[in-house]
Amino acid sequence: MSLNRKLISYGFTDLEKSRRFLDAPELQGLNDDALFAGLAVAANPDLALQSFVRLLAVHRRAVDAAFSDEGRRASLFRLLGASEALGEFLMRHPEHLDVVAPGPAMPRVVEPGDLRSLLLRSVVADPADDNPVAGAVGVDAYRALRVTYRRHLTDLAVRDLSHCAPVDYLPVVARELADLAAAALEASLAVARAELGEVYGPDVVARVRLAVIAMGKCGARELNYISDVDVVYVVEADDLDDTTLTRIGTGLASGMSRGVYSPGPEPALWEVDANLRPEGKDGQLVRTLESHVSYYQRWAKTWEFQALLKARAVAGDPGLGRRYEEAIAPFVWASSQREGFVEAVRAMRRRVTDNIPREEEARQLKLGPGGLRDVEFTVQLLQLVHGRLDESLRVRDTVSAIAALSSAGYIGRSDALDLDDSYRYLRVLEHRIQLTQMRRTHLMPEDETSLRSLARSSEGRMVTIRPSAQSLNEKWQRTRRLVKRLHEAIFYRPLLNNAATLQPEDVQLTAEAAQARLAALGYQDPRGAMRHIEALTGGLRRRAMLQKQLLPILLAWFADGVDPDAGLLGFRRLSESLGESHWYLGMLRDSNAAAERLCAVLSSSRFITDLLEVSPESTQWLGSDAALVPDTFEAQWQEIQSKMSRHPEPGEAIRLIRLIRRRELLRIAIADSSNLLTQAEVGEALADADRAAILGALHVAEKEILGRGEERLTDIVVMAMGRQGGREITYGSDADVIYVHRPFEGADEAAAQKQAEAIVARLAALLTQPCKPPVRAERVLEIDAALRPEGKQGAMVRSIDSYREYYRRWSLVWEAQALLRARPLAGDDGLAAEFLALIDPVRYPQELGDSDVREIRRVKARVESERLPRGADPSRHLKLGRGALSDVEWLVQLLQLQHAHAIPALRVQSTLSGLDVIADEGLLPVEDVATLRAGWSLATRIRAANVIWSGRNSDLLPSPRRDLEAVARWCGYGPGSGADLEEDYLRMTRRSRAIFERHFYGY
Repeated sequence: MSLNRKLISYGFTDLEKSRRFLDAPELQGLNDDALFAGLAVAANPDLALQSFVRLLAVHRRAVDAAFSDEGRRASLFRLLGASEALGEFLMRHPEHLDVVAPGPAMPRVVEPGDLRSLLLRSVVADPADDNPVAGAVGVDAYRALRVTYRRHLTDLAVRDLSHCAPVDYLPVVARELADLAAAALEASLAVARAELGEVYGPDVVARVRLAVIAMGKCGARELNYISDVDVVYVVEADDLDDTTLTRIGTGLASGMSRGVYSPGPEPALWEVDANLRPEGKDGQLVRTLESHVSYYQRWAKTWEFQALLKARAVAGDPGLGRRYEEAIAPFVWASSQREGFVEAVRAMRRRVTDNIPREEEARQLKLGPGGLRDVEFTVQLLQLVHGRLDESLRVRDTVSAIAALSSAGYIGRSDALDLDDSYRYLRVLEHRIQLTQMRRTHLMPEDETSLRSLARSSEGRMVTIRPSAQSLNEKWQRTRRLVKRLHEAIFYRPLLNNAATLQPEDVQLTAEAAQARLAALGYQDPRGAMRHIEALTGGLRRRAMLQKQLLPILLAWFADGVDPDAGLLGFRRLSESLGESHWYLGMLRDSNAAAERLCAVLSSSRFITDLLEVSPESTQWLGSDAALVPDTFEAQWQEIQSKMSRHPEPGEAIRLIRLIRRRELLRIAIADSSNLLTQAEVGEALADADRAAILGALHVAEKEILGRGEERLTDIVVMAMGRQGGREITYGSDADVIYVHRPFEGADEAAAQKQAEAIVARLAALLTQPCKPPVRAERVLEIDAALRPEGKQGAMVRSIDSYREYYRRWSLVWEAQALLRARPLAGDDGLAAEFLALIDPVRYPQELGDSDVREIRRVKARVESERLPRGADPSRHLKLGRGALSDVEWLVQLLQLQHAHAIPALRVQSTLSGLDVIADEGLLPVEDVATLRAGWSLATRIRAANVIWSGRNSDLLPSPRRDLEAVARWCGYGPGSGADLEEDYLRMTRRSRAIFERHFYGY
């Protein structure tokens, strides 16, 4: 193999430069195989080779010692191939090459106290001396501090780069980096104290106690390899005036900062940033504890409390630091109750994103969408909102916070795992990028060489296949998309706004106080409600923990409904039915729409509650508008056909058909309650569900009857009539139908009639059987054939020839009126078309005589007098009452009988469509049509609301205040508007009645 091919196989990119380095005299005498074995593990072999040659030139003996040991050799090349800056440190200080040790199977953990002692010994003769004097400080203390710091940093980098799983080791690395920074601050503070002692005297300086409070990543013990260290200073002293205290405290803080950041022979470590102090850059550098507390009580902004979430005393006087933490913590955990807190945090996150330079946004690991800030802001917001009442969330670092949020149920397990994995991975990328030059950067590299090196250094030493730049970029982009999705789902979780305003007494009441609070919210049976709450929240299982979080909010939402007691009971039953379903409570926690919708329907609809109880999995529709779109007739019929093919037994087939209809009724009702459907769309969707069920039942009935060995003798069609034909039904509507059959040519007509009668009788029986398990509020599909010729006295089913003869010789005008809404529902399409052609001349006559008009008026008056239930108030009856549904429908139908022959647009089955044409054609004044439409629509809505609220059919406007209130809510009225609904209905129907009488009777 040629040298160039060999270099390419080992991952070299600058072949010419690398060949020159391979010819360097420093490499003479080294084993080539060992050299290439070392370069093979380097993330960037070009960089590793160059640094290795330069290091040999500086200290051959020390390098040879590392090179000759296989384990140390691998660690050395990993380090040199990942960090040019640390390679240069070893060139400056080759005596520290001994830290390059073999990567152990279990990397050691260095304790914070050991780091503190290590760095203090580099600058102070006696580390135990809390007040060193100038003579005890080395000649070049700052240089010694920085060298010692970098020695340990190199040791940590070797362990990190040698780890088999960097993402697992990340928290250890981040903690040690934070502890190393804290130790550096402590050592630098000791130097500053000694230097100030020469100015003010050691005894005076000793009386000033300074606590260094780390914020941000250092405070959380999750620091980067190179990062600003955000700090706040607290001072106090005995018997010193404020001016002297401030001057010395400022001197200590400034001197400490110089020790780690000022220019010098050994480069600076990182910047000490005190801009998070009260009043920022304009505020005093040091303050007393009382001054800090006063500021946070009176002037602090929301973002400052978020910053304080990670505040931790890291250097200086430990007692003062501890008192600062204790004094500040209450402000942090009460901050979410500030007005607009949640929105303020969200707005701050958006500002961070908006301020990213456009050319950097796609490369940002930290600030961009799907970056580290999305994870951190998400976690911190949840901590601040829920940590006020849940002390288990009061942790500083992000990894521990994610675990705590998951354990307590504030984040789902899978989401928490994804969030944790993504955060660790992004942090590892950030660390590797920073290691190269030890520069503070959060930008992904753009060139392929750097990307490939980053891919290799971030995957761990156990990876056998060299990852490519493309694979790294794909994984990073997947991670960004995942983090962005989780951030948007959790950070913008609507329930956070509600949870932020909860008071401790909302969730931590005594039994007596809780009952009193429930009574105040409107619960009629506080003691019973408490039993439900105790059953839901008892125990230590995850479900109980989640319900403890949700119930304080849900209880208030139940109370917004008409019957909060029923809402809570329904919630308990539903929760028990769903058991440990992972999605249920998580959906309520994460989706404001789902939670509010569930509370609304459980406390305002027995119909939906009962259906949900036997079909609890349907609850997941609540979180998705798309899932609440009713299935089309075609989709339902396709599903029914599939069920019938797999379940040919008639009993099982019809059971599945009824279940499909029940499912669609529930879906439509929930969508209706969520204002996702118009009234017309509700009627059409319900009609589609009935049509699919009747068509399925017809097929089952035919199969059952003909399966006895009978020869098929006739075709059958089911024609929809009444409101079913107009596709304007509500939840409790019967299916008005007539049956038509056509015997096959040559078939015995009597036998064909008998077969048709058997099929339609079986069809009706199949549909009226209740589902199992039964539901209290479920309405079976009643088939009503009373509109057939001769009414209840006539044959249940007739042949088309019989219909033709009947309509030619005997039909009455009311039968022509009934046919206005006839529409094919199920059965043979050809027979349906033939029947429509037969009835069109009957229902759309060329002329409606005066006697026919008088007959229609007579029948209408008779219906009003005879069919209105005894004792019913005509002003409140929704169907037959004055100005109600019947009045509007009869007026429209009279105009259709009079004009539809000449005006084809009037040949419609829907009342509302008919009113539209009547207005367009000028058959009634537009304002009269608007009144009729409004009254008819409100009556229809109230009729549906009666079923939704109570689970029972009722054609009366309710009188009891509670029922009226519930119906008003379903009709779109606000709380406490039952009387408004009543007044509106009575006023509209009075006006509709006047219009009806004027145009129907000619008054």
